Amino acid sequence: MTYAITQTCCSDATCIAVCPVNCIHPTPEERDFGSTEMLHIDPKSCIDCGACADACPVDAIFPVESLTGALREYEQINAAYYEGREAEPAVAGPNFHAWGEPVFGRSLPSDFAPIRVAVVGTGPAGMYAVEDLLLHTGAEVTLIDRLPVAGGLVRYGVAPDHPSTKKAQDAFARFHAHPRVRMHLGLDVGGDVTHQELAAHHHAVVYAVGAAADRRLSVPGEDLAGSLSARTFVAWYNAHPEVAPDAVDLSTERVVLVGNGNVALDAARILVSDPDALAGSDIAGHALEALRSSPVREVVVLGRRGPGEAAYTRSELLALTHLPGVELVLDDHDPRTGAAVDAAAPGDKAAVLRGVRREAVDWSAAPPEGRRIVFRFHSEPVEARGEDRVRGVRVTGGRDGAEIPTGLLLRAVGYRGLPVAGLPFDEATGTVPHEGGRVTGERGTYVVGWIKRGPSGGIGANRTCAEDTVTTLLADAVAGRLVEPEHGPKAFRRLARRRNRRLVDARGLAEIDRAELARGRLEGRPRVKLATLPELVAAGRARRRPVR
Repeated sequence: MTYAITQTCCSDATCIAVCPVNCIHPTPEERDFGSTEMLHIDPKSCIDCGACADACPVDAIFPVESLTGALREYEQINAAYYEGREAEPAVAGPNFHAWGEPVFGRSLPSDFAPIRVAVVGTGPAGMYAVEDLLLHTGAEVTLIDRLPVAGGLVRYGVAPDHPSTKKAQDAFARFHAHPRVRMHLGLDVGGDVTHQELAAHHHAVVYAVGAAADRRLSVPGEDLAGSLSARTFVAWYNAHPEVAPDAVDLSTERVVLVGNGNVALDAARILVSDPDALAGSDIAGHALEALRSSPVREVVVLGRRGPGEAAYTRSELLALTHLPGVELVLDDHDPRTGAAVDAAAPGDKAAVLRGVRREAVDWSAAPPEGRRIVFRFHSEPVEARGEDRVRGVRVTGGRDGAEIPTGLLLRAVGYRGLPVAGLPFDEATGTVPHEGGRVTGERGTYVVGWIKRGPSGGIGANRTCAEDTVTTLLADAVAGRLVEPEHGPKAFRRLARRRNRRLVDARGLAEIDRAELARGRLEGRPRVKLATLPELVAAGRARRRPVR
């Protein structure tokens, strides 16, 4: 029996580190690492020890014999990665595989004194940095988030029907109450406290603030009511407290979704999924009710390029082909679409669409009965039509293009970082300029995650990104390039409480978790999220204890 890695792989390489026979690739030392959509287990080398499955933070690894339904395909997907690859040379000795010489990228002196580090942001990027600092140094960490609850994009970006992916937060949660961590949730850096004040209380400050804005289409009518970013839609169905329950109007039969990435597929899948199936997830209560009463039965996914160049991953597209009660359709308006699908190699993402029905869609007609997702490649929006709100979208493609009637236009064309108060900012890339994570021109200040490298890569990509930044930070510490804080370790806690009396700490975060689980039990669901800032703060302060 061998194991296989499946759809929810986050590629953070934890499984590689524990594999005793080096059968999981690509590894962080290999050129392909970071460019493949997932990691793969070699079925010929796997010895069925299960170490990888135990270590996986998102429950993506299973014995091949236990794979059923949509996951069954991953046996072949894992094996196909190794077809045609040269086997490693045999070596004399007890090892199954050749191993490289150990590499020690860091060297801390034995008398390395503990440093105080502030980490701003509690999503994967920030928490991987916290994990690295706590496990490999004696650092004391001040963990800050502007929201009164932790999680970042794991809580508010991962689709609710991907519960395994959300389990990454469970791995991070063990550090929330760590004895060397002090948590200040609901504290706005740039509002409640300045960057300069944060720096004056710590040896170093690490910003993991992500990409909080979205890219625009820059077409006429984009600002009409009924035209939203997919970022807003995702936050809405994930109960983000800064997005109102009535922010999304689903009173339309057809939705037009611009973009071909995983976020676009997430949004399309949620719109046409059976609400009863979603009730078993942590989807926002207001979103669940809106979906139950919504007339939406068709989602049109626009992509300006062909099916072979789409940005979504093969695994996410595969998942759509197994969505119960939902038909996939290829709009056959451009002959290049069908030709690309027919010519695709078996392992290409375009080949997944080979069995999908092709149709020259008549956009003047109402969507047919049932639920479906229509992929329209080689097409992009040129105008959102309507007076008071969106009534249609004019798109390119075919001889004269087309106008697609709709009451909701969602753009999923990418996220974008916002300036961080007190730090330099590159408007062209939407990132903070840096060198190995060290902010350009700012002593003791660092970045990690999307604000560092741009909005690319999933959860696991933040692990190597954080390791790079923490390595730079520690090198600066060893070289004496960090400035000793002006204030003692308790001074910042007093400052934070003076500036904002409604902060939530680690105990308060645990109370929020308990409150959401209790609400879930009452409604027969795994969890019902608190969806407003007052609810979160009230739950987080329900059983106040003295702050350490």
